[in-house]
Amino acid sequence: MATTMVAPSSVHFESRASSSASVPLRSSFLGSSSPTMRQSMSPLPSTSISPCLRVDMAISREKKEATVEKVREQLENAYLVAGIKYTGLTVKQLQEIRRKLPETVTLRVAKNTLMGKAIEGTQWEALKPCLKGMNAWLFVKTEEIPAALKPYRELQKELKLDSNDFTGAVFEGKFFAPEEMNVLETMPSRAELYAKLLGSLQSPAISLITTLQAPARDLVLTLQAYVKKLEEEAGSS
Repeated sequence: MATTMVAPSSVHFESRASSSASVPLRSSFLGSSSPTMRQSMSPLPSTSISPCLRVDMAISREKKEATVEKVREQLENAYLVAGIKYTGLTVKQLQEIRRKLPETVTLRVAKNTLMGKAIEGTQWEALKPCLKGMNAWLFVKTEEIPAALKPYRELQKELKLDSNDFTGAVFEGKFFAPEEMNVLETMPSRAELYAKLLGSLQSPAISLITTLQAPARDLVLTLQAYVKKLEEEAGSS
């Protein structure tokens, strides 16, 4: 009887998965009724994602969502938000800045993409010109803006952080470019505005007496004019 010999090279067995592969390669020979006993090796689909990678992606997404939520919390009741160039700052310098800032000011580092999501649909969307490069963000929770910004300015000079200047700020829905920060840093405080208003009403005395003798409607209009004038002066100073 003639015996047909099959060359060893024509038969392929299922290979074991290496330590780096998570799915064994399959053979069309196993369970096949093909008389040729051929095996075709199927590569892993390019869209396959390992369980470990899925977990990492989920954790990363959760961290991003948590960061956006924390930023939104900081935006609540904030009077001003300013960006600072973060590039080059060391951990020690960042800790020193946080230590020197008043309790009414919070410093937080957040990626521009996450900051963009947090400010979307709010008055803080005006911060968009700052969303480039690397930024640390100042959240000011007081109306005393100059006093809140002064500590960073002083520390900037002390640590020679000339390149870590403000990238801009938003106050009352308006964007202030880096070259306009002086307006915010020198604006009068609420106490100064009240003192100025009181001084305007008391001097000269004759004008005040004349005003008090006018009808009540005229007095209200006069006071409104004073307030508007003070606001214009504060904005131009």
